[in-house]
Amino acid sequence: MNMTIEQLNRVENDISNTASLRDTEENIGAGGPINIDSILRIPVILQVVVGSATLPVSTLLKLGRGAIVPLDHRIGDPVDVIVNGRVIAKGEVVVVEDDNTRFGVSLTEIKERQLGQK
Repeated sequence: MNMTIEQLNRVENDISNTASLRDTEENIGAGGPINIDSILRIPVILQVVVGSATLPVSTLLKLGRGAIVPLDHRIGDPVDVIVNGRVIAKGEVVVVEDDNTRFGVSLTEIKERQLGQK
């Protein structure tokens, strides 16, 4: 995934702001202040949903090597970028510049986090 420096800084600032909110005196507790480096090392699962299809089990059982399953997204439609089960952005599928045998996602829209959203 290719993110711009500005987008990466925005994500880092969001994480820092969240950590500093938790760093208040009443929330620190016996463990001491939160170490932001520990938070930044937490792995997340990023998925890109290219499309989906609904088909009966009988059709599914007939699928074999070389079968093509049409998806509900068309070429050029935005794809959802999902982190830990939550849509965080929209993007478009692109060929990776350094390796034209791979594809990636160019982010076109970053979803704004809603207050109170977990």
